[in-house]
Amino acid sequence: MEQRFEGENNLMDNNLRLGIMGGTFDPIHIGHLVTAEEAKYQFSLDKILFVPSAHPPHKREDAYSLATDRCNMIELSIEGNPNFSVSRIEMEREGPSYTIETLREIHRMYGKDTELFFITGADAILEIMTWKNPTELFSESRFIAATRPGYSLTKLEAALPKFNSKGRLAMNFVHMMEIPALAISSTQIRARVREGKPFRYLVIDAVWRYIREKGLYLEEG
Repeated sequence: MEQRFEGENNLMDNNLRLGIMGGTFDPIHIGHLVTAEEAKYQFSLDKILFVPSAHPPHKREDAYSLATDRCNMIELSIEGNPNFSVSRIEMEREGPSYTIETLREIHRMYGKDTELFFITGADAILEIMTWKNPTELFSESRFIAATRPGYSLTKLEAALPKFNSKGRLAMNFVHMMEIPALAISSTQIRARVREGKPFRYLVIDAVWRYIREKGLYLEEG
């Protein structure tokens, strides 16, 4: 499915189109994987890079599992898919895991001509003005906002900065992507584990076994 964006003359060029899936992934679940695969298809992305946050600035230090466990579960989930990979750049960087710093670092790693697409939920983008350097975010990357069918753009438009740091309309760098039945959340999975409820088919089987073997999420986080 071809998508045409502001400022692009030819989408089928040789520049790398890289999708970035950021988040805590505590744990990664089927909804994350479906979203990544759909974004790759709809926006003709070459690869999807999963970037687990080591120190989310909006969460307490004790509110999430060890970064190593979260990264291991991602690797189990994407094993066998040559188009998906995981990056530990936020784990290797000291201090809070700011998205703007990650996007800049990825551009340094892959080259300034690499086109970045940051994939996240529309609800997360509603909080974007609380992120570090929000106007610069829309200069470093486009954003793919995963939504349920029928999502209203009104709140999203109101939450975004008017312009990016280069004076262009920020909304032009946000692209909606409907994902039917996008109702699974990591928070719900952790609660089900803690309450002894079944969660097996909300994550891939290897992650289900990993959580049980490691005894993750059995205590209130």
